[in-house]
Amino acid sequence: MFRAVGTAMDSFSRFTGLAAAQFYLLCAVVTLWEVISRYVFNAPTQWAFEVVMVLCASAWMISAGYVTFHKRHIGITVFYLMAGDRTKWWLDLLALVVGIAALFMLADDTLVRALEAISLVERAGSAWNSPMPMILKTVLALGAVIYLCQLLVNTNRHFMSYAARVVAGIVGVLLLLRLISVVAVHFGADVTLLAGYHDMLSGLAETLDPSQVVSLRDYDIGTVSVGIVIALIALMMTGMPLGVVTLIVSIICALLFFGPRGLYLVSTNAFGLLENYPLVAVPLFVLMASLLEKAGIAEDLFDAMSIFAGKLRGGVAVQTVIVAVVMAAMSGIMGGEIVMLGLVALPQMLRLGYDRKLSIGTICASGSLATLIPPSIVMIVYGLSAQVSIGDLFMAGAIPGLMLALFYIVFVLIRCAINPSLAPTAEEAAARKGEQATLSSNRLAAVGLSILLIACVMGSIYAGIASVTEAAGVGVFGAIVIAAVRFRFDWTMLQNALAQTMTTVGTIIWLILGAVSFVGIYNLIGGGDFMRSLFSGLDLPPLGIIFVMMAVLMVLGTFMEWIAILFITVPIFAPVVVGMAPELGLEPEWAAVWFGVLFVMNIQIYFLSPPFGPACFWLKSVAPKDVTLQEIFVAVLPFIGLQIIGLMMVLFFPEIALWLPKFLNG
Repeated sequence: MFRAVGTAMDSFSRFTGLAAAQFYLLCAVVTLWEVISRYVFNAPTQWAFEVVMVLCASAWMISAGYVTFHKRHIGITVFYLMAGDRTKWWLDLLALVVGIAALFMLADDTLVRALEAISLVERAGSAWNSPMPMILKTVLALGAVIYLCQLLVNTNRHFMSYAARVVAGIVGVLLLLRLISVVAVHFGADVTLLAGYHDMLSGLAETLDPSQVVSLRDYDIGTVSVGIVIALIALMMTGMPLGVVTLIVSIICALLFFGPRGLYLVSTNAFGLLENYPLVAVPLFVLMASLLEKAGIAEDLFDAMSIFAGKLRGGVAVQTVIVAVVMAAMSGIMGGEIVMLGLVALPQMLRLGYDRKLSIGTICASGSLATLIPPSIVMIVYGLSAQVSIGDLFMAGAIPGLMLALFYIVFVLIRCAINPSLAPTAEEAAARKGEQATLSSNRLAAVGLSILLIACVMGSIYAGIASVTEAAGVGVFGAIVIAAVRFRFDWTMLQNALAQTMTTVGTIIWLILGAVSFVGIYNLIGGGDFMRSLFSGLDLPPLGIIFVMMAVLMVLGTFMEWIAILFITVPIFAPVVVGMAPELGLEPEWAAVWFGVLFVMNIQIYFLSPPFGPACFWLKSVAPKDVTLQEIFVAVLPFIGLQIIGLMMVLFFPEIALWLPKFLNG
């Protein structure tokens, strides 16, 4: 029986995830229609914004089962991987139990809000006045329930003994009966047993009010903050999904500070995330990148650069940096770019006789440029968290990103000039292979169109013609055209790109949801004001406080994912930086933009730095077996030095980042 239920749930999660992926394509269609209606027919729509929000939010939530079934949620596994098999089993069980507790409480409260919204047919109050709030609250509850059900199945499957599975099954049934009873009682169903069960659990929850046992109101905010940090770190070290970690900590804080009614604050913060229109740009940019990847544009760009490398010693390494810049401008996703470069560039560089450390370091450093060069996903999320214009952030990151790329190129050329044995010229490489690099007309056209697509997408944002989300939507169809020119576009390719987008974004969104809930609760109990006063009381000059912030980011980067670092620190750091703007010689509106570039450059350093260094692990996953992780860590050290130099230049000369957005803003 358990196996049949588990198989049915797995099939449901797989089907709903792949079905929800189609919503991203519909979202791109609606966005494109809005752009055409506005600029071609001078008739902007009243419905596109709300339809796009509903489509994206539905895809985010409904994909929860698929992502959970495939165990794609992000966690810090450095210490988890060091544990023995038995310890891993217990850590996995802990993650499952904590996840079930967090998702059950979220589902229970969001279900109540959703049912109330359905009864009221809650509407947006806009010109179109669609029932968008009702739908968003409903899909939030639906996503939490799907996530919970898949976790219950995974937990049941985790146990080996039949007795343990029976116990887990009974617990799962009782939890789901509670949710069913909430629906039944709301709609007045005449089911005495369900109503009695509902009343019993509701009464039990009121009786066992955690805030009556341990009330956080009795402690000063400094002590509470230390406890929260310890709880976060302890849970993160177990390897459980970061979204679950931040969600359960926010729920516990809400319960201990406000009692059972505090869950409303958690669900409200989660609901607010679904209404965040700029976040729609993330799946659209991811879809654009996925389409270009499936179309083979990375290989085309690399071959095109080979043709122009000529007699330049180290030319293949230089072209790797240039291709990385172009790919960064197409995708904004660092992990996928490093994997592509590792699959395409690394074997070729090693085969042509390039120095191993130079090849590895160049690929890792170049791939990390996607964090800084627009359309950077890191910058989009920073902009949402710091309430800063994403367009201004994109413009501010462009010059520092190109500056770092130039640093890498100059470093490669100088090293190869000093020691020619490190790298052959492109002509020597071609002679060794006995062939010349060539591009067919359709591949050459695809390269040209790719560069044109980047110029159009970024140019429309910089010129103020289109919003970030609109530019991303148009970019999706530009990528489809390029794939068609490349003779790679078909139904299978499109579905693979949509599935990849759904998995990537579904992984990110629950982490963001947990982090947003945590930050909202922490600020509500006074944590934000406490942290700001803490920095203000350091009695340091403004640049000294910035250095302390940078040090905090680097320490957190040794064991945390970037998105967790962002949501924990940026809401605290950004207002402090804005408040110090006059002392820094900056206008307040530009101080947060400048700090955003510094933050992203710090994240870029963290991506390369041991012991965590995600970029190094990503490259290791596709590198030849004889390439060790230690060798990769050593290879990236000179490039980390270049990144630190670039960071210091932007820190002491803010206009490196700010002159372009200021110029384009008039």
